[in-house]
Formats: sequence, structure tokens, C-alpha cells
Amino acid sequence: MDADTTRPTLARAQGHCPRAFLWGLLLATALVISAVTTISIGVVSIPLHEVWDVLLGNLTAAPDALSSKNAVIIWNVRTPRMLLALLVGAGLSVAGVAIQGVLRNVLADPYLIGISSGASTGAALVLLGFASATSLSLTVGAYLGSLAAILLVFGIARSGGSITSERFIFAGIIVGFAMTALTNLLIFLSGSDHGARSVMFWMLGSLNLANWDSLLIPFLALLVTLTLMILWGRKFDAISIGDDTARTLGTNPDHFRTLSLAIIAACVATLVAVSGAIGFLGLVVPHISRRMVGATHRGVFVISALLGSVLLMWSDALARTMFQPKELPIGVLTALLGTPLLLFLMRRLYAK
Repeated sequence: MDADTTRPTLARAQGHCPRAFLWGLLLATALVISAVTTISIGVVSIPLHEVWDVLLGNLTAAPDALSSKNAVIIWNVRTPRMLLALLVGAGLSVAGVAIQGVLRNVLADPYLIGISSGASTGAALVLLGFASATSLSLTVGAYLGSLAAILLVFGIARSGGSITSERFIFAGIIVGFAMTALTNLLIFLSGSDHGARSVMFWMLGSLNLANWDSLLIPFLALLVTLTLMILWGRKFDAISIGDDTARTLGTNPDHFRTLSLAIIAACVATLVAVSGAIGFLGLVVPHISRRMVGATHRGVFVISALLGSVLLMWSDALARTMFQPKELPIGVLTALLGTPLLLFLMRRLYAK
């Protein structure tokens, strides 16, 4: 395939910029509205105008910004949780777009590569091995478990030579099953009912660890990852068409696939370390985004980040209010909502 035949294909893929801009503007507006609205929702219902006043007061360093009980709830509890939902939703969705692009597999998902299972194993070791586990030690354990899973996946995928889509997916499935089995074994051998319940809740996803100190690392991970993915948008367009197209346009597909997967894996590991396993976002959101703005990866990355943030904000709000005073693990809710949506998308995708 020569450059003259690939340019029209890429041009068609990149012909949706006005639509991407309009959707981006709409979703950015929805993001702001969702942020304020979801902060007001909870066991204690807070008026929207009070939420807005507290947020503006703290951002402008007003002296009485935290002078009431509701203000403390808004700023110290719900705002960090909302921001963590924003970061995790955006990061998992962007990761899904990138993985589906480089692996050229519409069913690829960040959790397909074993990172979530590795994080659960690391968290289980901390929760079941230390009676005084803290949020910091839990995050570190989950992160180390994620990194161990990443290294295993890359090691298995490279054992047969260069990394291919099939090898990487199979390696992820193998590592995922192994890590899940190890986590279940730890739960079985544990004598602590409380620790076992904590591990199960972690495996199903939760934003309970959200606080201001927990936001910096996920923010940096998302910022670096999203920036690189947007800058590499044309390379993703080319490699999603085929390796020959990528080579024709000056991209080494093997090197690019390895580098992009390593960056995405590190980003997902960082997010899973603070949120647990939250599935379906990285699988469903990229499909919705492509239907909204077309196949151009730069546009799809931005739209997926915004859409994933909005969806996870509302999912978290529903998860903590549907069965008050109990909190539904957010991974359960995203799976319940994502399954019928994925079935609908798959029927449309394979209708012909």
C-alpha cells in the first residue's frame, strides 16, 4: 500500500473536526453541570447554589468558605470524590480507545490486559496481611500489583518474538486469570472476615479512598497520557488501518505498539490503584465516541475523556445513593449499565 492510497482513507477518517468540536463543547458543558449536581447529591442533600458558593469561595480563597457543616462536606468529601471520578473515567476511556486502536480489536479493554486483576492481588496482600492497613499502603500495594501484572504481560507477549495483538491479548487473559485465582486463594486462606469483605469491595470498584492527597498522581498520569495520545493521533489512525499503512507513513508499528501500550498500562495501573476495578468504561465509551465523531483518534480521545468523566460521575452518584445508607460498588453499577449498552452496540456493529 503506497502513500497515495492511504491519504484519502486518513482524510476521510479526519473529516469530522466540526462535529468533534460541537460534541466537545456540549460534553464540556455537561461536565461542569454534572460536577456541581453530583456534589449536591448524597445522604445529605445540599442545594445547588450552596455547592456553587462553596466551590467559588474555596477557589477564590474566601475566609468563610468552610464555615458550615455542609461546606466541609462539599469541599473535603464530595469534591475530591467527584474529581477522582473525573480522572478515572477519563483515563479508563482514553486507555480503551488507545488499546482498541493499536490492537485493532473492538472488544479490547484496559482490564483485558490483566492490570485490574494485578491491582486486586496487591490490595488483597495489604488488606489481608496487615491489620493496620492505611489508604496509602493500600494504594502502594495495588500499584505494585498492577506493575507486576504489566511486566508479566509484556514478558509473555514478547516470549514469541515481537509483540502482536493476539499475543498481547492472550498474555493479558492468562495473567488476569492467574492474578484473580491468587486473589481468591488469599481470601480463602484469610481468617479475617472484615479483610475478605474489604478485598471483595475493592475488586468491585470504589471511590471511597478519594481525598485531596490522592488526586495528584492520577492527574499527572492522565495529563501525560492524554497529551501523548492526542499528539500521536495520526499514528493511531495509521496503525488502526494496518501495519503496512503505518510503515508507509513512517511509523514502526512494533515499536509504537509497545510504547503506547506501556504508557497506557502505567496510566491504568495508577488509576486502578486508587479506584479498584471499574469495568466497561474502557470498552463501551470508545464505541459511543466513534459513533459521535467518526474514526479520527484525536477527536475520539478528547470526546472519550469527557464522556467517560461524565458517565463515571453519575455512576458514582447513583452507586452511593441507590441503597442508602449502603453503598453499591461502582463496578457493579457500571457493569449493569454497560452490559445492555454493549449488546446494543454489538448488534448495530454486526447487523450486516
